[in-house]
Amino acid sequence: MATTEDNLHWFKDAKFGLFIHWGLYSQTAGEWKGHPTEGGEHFMLYERIPLKEYATIAKDFNPVKFDAKKWVRAAKHAGMKYLVYTTKHHDGFCMFDSQYTDFSISRCAFKEHPKADVAKYVFEAFRKEGFMTGAYFSKPDWHNQDYWWDYFATPNRNVNYKIERHPEKWEAFKTYTHNQIGELMSNYGTIDILWLDGGWVSPRNNQDIDMTQIAAMARAKQPGLLVVDRTIHGKYENYQTPEQKIPEHQLPYPWESCVTLTTDWGWVKNPVYKTPNRIISILMEVVAKGGNLLLGVGPTAEGLIEQPTVKRLQEIGRWMQKNGKAIYHTRITPNYHCGNVWFTADKNGRTLYALYALPEGETLPAVIEWEGNVPERGTSVRLLSTGQRMKWIERDGKVAVTLPAKLAGSTEPIALQFDTPLPKQNKK
Repeated sequence: MATTEDNLHWFKDAKFGLFIHWGLYSQTAGEWKGHPTEGGEHFMLYERIPLKEYATIAKDFNPVKFDAKKWVRAAKHAGMKYLVYTTKHHDGFCMFDSQYTDFSISRCAFKEHPKADVAKYVFEAFRKEGFMTGAYFSKPDWHNQDYWWDYFATPNRNVNYKIERHPEKWEAFKTYTHNQIGELMSNYGTIDILWLDGGWVSPRNNQDIDMTQIAAMARAKQPGLLVVDRTIHGKYENYQTPEQKIPEHQLPYPWESCVTLTTDWGWVKNPVYKTPNRIISILMEVVAKGGNLLLGVGPTAEGLIEQPTVKRLQEIGRWMQKNGKAIYHTRITPNYHCGNVWFTADKNGRTLYALYALPEGETLPAVIEWEGNVPERGTSVRLLSTGQRMKWIERDGKVAVTLPAKLAGSTEPIALQFDTPLPKQNKK
């Protein structure tokens, strides 16, 4: 049976995951009553939409084209190794079959569909293909009367009543939250990651949800579970999760940057995409700094991952098939960056990879240069995708690698490998 430490090692080797945001916000696709909304999947708060009015969206949410096997196929083609699936966002709408609320996909227009408990089919499909599976869950719940009580106004994202004056309501909300997390940990097979969002629900904000009890309960049901109580930076955060950004430097603990493929987490009409090369360059930087990349994709209201998304994931995957050795199972190096070049290391400590992150709109140069990480004399420098040897020289600590003429004008990032010889005493 895998331990938490085992799963953390697996996580650190995986490097690249898929983050699915899917919910009622997918149905509105970034619009409300004919105008663009602010706040993305938080738009109910930003647009000041009354809860009862917001809840009417569920009457039309009927994702009849949902097919988790297509999702996992797209993720697998991209070279992804794990999944984090949004089971419930801040709006409280459950994308799993909860017995503690009627505000869920299994009780809306989709309820008669044989796959109405979509979470079951998502987790099963990804697990079957060898993916690590993670359940995103929002600690705050704007639909729950014990968090947002309609007796009071809802001026911001926090609980809207004074807990010290109404402790019974907060206790009821804690019970509700614990029960729902218990469902996720009990009814959906092996779950490897519990990814808790809504960091403002914490003791520091006088919103103590009792993470000690949650973590104990969850790990009793799912031994080896990684818990992410994101932004809290405490003992219930097995790894940290910067959002839509990359740390400036290497970090001394496990971490994961969650970044969207478009500009939004959920699906919106006419999305603005990042290019495959941009995602690859982000992945290079993240891995060189010791982290993972969790790439956000939002299925449509019908349950589809759109073809433009699939195409970009395929292009990323083609690059990963040729260059994955420089990403998967790698470790950091002390000298990890120089200009457009990022460095990773094999676990043997003797093999280095130089990954050239191609700036947007530029083509590969004839010569790639960097300082530091000088290959030992006699070491070959190879193009990882083909194994072809490169000509290289070193002068005053600066390395210059001449690329093949056939790569002139290429707009695809590349990776180079240094084949460092074994120490002489180990040679036969």
